[in-house]
This record gives sequence, C-alpha cells and structure tokens, in this order.
Amino acid sequence: MKIKINGKPTETHSTSLFALQAERGDCGDRQVVILNGFQTFEDLPVQEGDEVVLIEKGRMPERDEFEAMMSARHTPHVHARVKQARVALAGLGGLGSTIAVALARTGVGTLHLVDFDMVEPSNLNRQQYKIKHLGMMKTDALRMELEEINPFIRVLSDTVRVTADNIQKLFAEDEIVCEAFDRPDAKATLVNGLREHFPGKKIVAASGLAGYESGNSITTRKVMKDVYLCGDGVTDARVGRGLMAPRVTLCAGHQATMILRLIMGMEDA
Repeated sequence: MKIKINGKPTETHSTSLFALQAERGDCGDRQVVILNGFQTFEDLPVQEGDEVVLIEKGRMPERDEFEAMMSARHTPHVHARVKQARVALAGLGGLGSTIAVALARTGVGTLHLVDFDMVEPSNLNRQQYKIKHLGMMKTDALRMELEEINPFIRVLSDTVRVTADNIQKLFAEDEIVCEAFDRPDAKATLVNGLREHFPGKKIVAASGLAGYESGNSITTRKVMKDVYLCGDGVTDARVGRGLMAPRVTLCAGHQATMILRLIMGMEDA
C-alpha cells in the first residue's frame, strides 16, 4: 500500500498507526502522530493514499519534516497557499508583534516587519518581547522571536518610521498590509497612502481595543472595498484607559484571522 510519511511517498504493509510505528521501529510514546491533518493518540486504520506525520517529541525536525507537519496540521491546500503569501506588518507593538507570532506559527511564507522604535520596559505589559530584548530595535527583537518559532519562513524588516513619502517604496511588494499603529494620525497616513498608491491592495486595520471592556465588542468589519477594520471602533487609549494585553491580544487575533482569510481568497469579514 502506498502512503506518505513525513511528506515522502512510502510503501507499507501496515494497516494501522501502531503497526506502522512498529514497522519503522518508532516508539509511540515519544512521537507526535498526525493522520490526514488530525493529531491522534489512537491506533487508527491506515489506508491507501493516507498522509501520516511522525515527529519525535523534543527534537526540531528537518525542514522537509517540519513542512510536512505544518501541511498536515493546516491541511495541504491551506498550507500551500499560506506558504506562498507575503504580509507586511506596519507597527510592531502589542498588535503587530502578536499578529506576527500568529502568522509565523501559521507558516506565512514571507513576513515584512516595519517599525522605527526600540523595545522599552512599558512594552512588556502587552507586546511579544522579553526582558532580554530591552534596548533592541523591535524589528531585530521580533525577528529573533520568529526565528525561534519557525526558522523556515522568510522575515524581512525595515527599521524606519512610515511616512506619506515612503509608503510607496516600503509596501510595493506586499500583498496584504496590516496596520498596527497606536496613533490615529499614523493609522490614517498609512491607510490613505496605501489606497492612493495601491488601489486593490488588501488592508487590515484596527481601532478600539483599549481598556478592559467586554471582549465580545471586538469584531471584524469590511468598511470599504479591500479595507477591513478590527476592534470595537470606539474604545481608544487615553488618560485613565490604557492598553492591556487581553483586549489587545483579542484584536490581534481578529486581524491575524482576517489576514488568513484573505490569503485563502475569502473577502467577507
């Protein structure tokens, strides 16, 4: 019977997962087992054409094994499209750094990081940085984090402040641009500049994610053609209402999900 094991065509006489592991001399207790995209601990039947991933726990797989594992977890047709995608993250604070981590774990092939700032202590309340990153440029610190998560994606970076004058050069090659700034004027500059220079480019922005109001008010809306807005639209950061990890993370999850939907060709919010 012909199946795939870790992405490679293989002939086997085994008709179940446990028998397949025994045939290969593998120990089930030390392996992650994925059958056709589903991780299982059971002795499920194996059939012609199945795709099986067997990964040793505690060991970083080789690149082809890692790709096979990612493909299996995401389902092959999804992973293939995600791997080819290119997404820019403008702003690497609470939103941008969290979205970048989610997209790296999803296997997005190219991430373009854009920010001018360095990591400082107040960032640690909601951003994906650690004490060891203090004083580093956010582009460098986040690249370091992403390489620890998925070393097989491509990470590009520009350590620069986004202005009306450099938008056209910065984002020319990015299919999707994620707006993740704190300041309303910076948000407006980016979105207006992208719509002026790149009509048709997908934009995923955010507004209204401060404080500790109900997370149920955070939504994703298509506000105009090719522009999506995540958040509650009203709860801005101000004196007496700061930015905190829970709602920031919720909104980042909305943005990352919308980006994945766009990659998969789904344009409804």
